[in-house]
Amino acid sequence: LTKQLLGFARGGKYEVRPTDLNALIEKGSEMFGRTKKEIRIHRRFQKDLWTVAVDRAQIEQVLLNLYVNAWQAMPRGGDLYLETENVTLDEDYAKLFRVQPGHYVKVSVTDTGIGMDEQTQRRIFEPFFTTKEMGRGTGLGLASAYGIIKNHGGIINVFSKKGEATTFNIYLPATKALRPSRAPRPEVREKEIQQGHETVLLIDDEDMIVDVGQEMLRAMGYEVLLARSGKEAIEVYQKNKDKVALIILDMIMPDMSGGEVYDTLKEINPDVKVLLSSGYSLDGQATEILERGCDGFIQKPFSIRQLSQGIRKLLETKEP
Repeated sequence: LTKQLLGFARGGKYEVRPTDLNALIEKGSEMFGRTKKEIRIHRRFQKDLWTVAVDRAQIEQVLLNLYVNAWQAMPRGGDLYLETENVTLDEDYAKLFRVQPGHYVKVSVTDTGIGMDEQTQRRIFEPFFTTKEMGRGTGLGLASAYGIIKNHGGIINVFSKKGEATTFNIYLPATKALRPSRAPRPEVREKEIQQGHETVLLIDDEDMIVDVGQEMLRAMGYEVLLARSGKEAIEVYQKNKDKVALIILDMIMPDMSGGEVYDTLKEINPDVKVLLSSGYSLDGQATEILERGCDGFIQKPFSIRQLSQGIRKLLETKEP
């Protein structure tokens, strides 16, 4: 849990690049829509949207986390509205959220689900607060989203009414060059998102990674099994070892370390393929596990492109 808190509290951004949020949202929502046919997605994008400088993988995960929350709030299906807008925040409004006044890009994510009461809205971004049933997560998904947006100098807030729509608004600072980049729009080529059909076991105790990761995997065509702790992972793998083609393993969990889980999985099946995952770059423990034979490493937060390519690289590598 300490690792998850550090994950959204630390100020570092991994790879900041000028980004067209219209293109980013279109790509991510299209992938999400493929797995959730009961959700009707409506997009209203402002033309000539200002450019923002962001870590694309982090913002992709925040947005996908909001889509998943919207889907969970609409168990019988519904409508998901995605909007972008250029806005200018004056000094008084900016002071409320302790950000700089100026030009921002606003992203709104609205669902037609069950809504939430005022007490829930006040606490929704608190660490460990969750409306999910016991055992279904730590309540850090939206806290992580909040931390990522704050680390980008932005704002995230929520407006909702019990039994009616919920809207999450994100404000990200526009870059100094307010005109959108004239570079070609960053379309996602099919060859960049590599599809699969195998079964993947995703092991992570972090809400955002579990919720977002499984949607990414399903959008790529994989069957997904989930485990939120080391002990659960071993139980799930023992029951499904004949069909699991790859395991994505978090480095740090509450009950067992990534190394302990890896060693136990190897005892069950010496040929199991494992992709190690961590919010930090390769450190001593991760390097040690890789030297013991672990097949690969991916740093969180990862984009769907990075994940798809990492998985195919391991699955298509023949044993010596």
